[in-house]
Amino acid sequence: MSTATEEIAEEKSPETDERKEIMASGEDVGLRIWREEEPGADKEMHSNLYEIVGYVLKGEAELHLDDDQVVELTKGDSYLVPKEAEHMYKIIETFSAVEATSPPAHLLQK
Repeated sequence: MSTATEEIAEEKSPETDERKEIMASGEDVGLRIWREEEPGADKEMHSNLYEIVGYVLKGEAELHLDDDQVVELTKGDSYLVPKEAEHMYKIIETFSAVEATSPPAHLLQK
């Protein structure tokens, strides 16, 4: 078990920023939560060196994949962003989601 996995308590979250919190992390997968993303907090098209699977807790967003696919996301929906896929999120209604990344995203972004 990694140190990050042992530090799941809110006060000991391994990494945070204004929009997301890393909830737990192992060698091969990381778990993070996106809280209260507001409309207008859209990101530009980008790709990552990790795969993302997510679950929508609340709100509504559009996931744009590879410039030609749009997936509507609402509470209870799951989604997948393949490794290195061009994508962006357009927030329609205040949005929260839990995501697992493999490998752990925060280890590749340092």
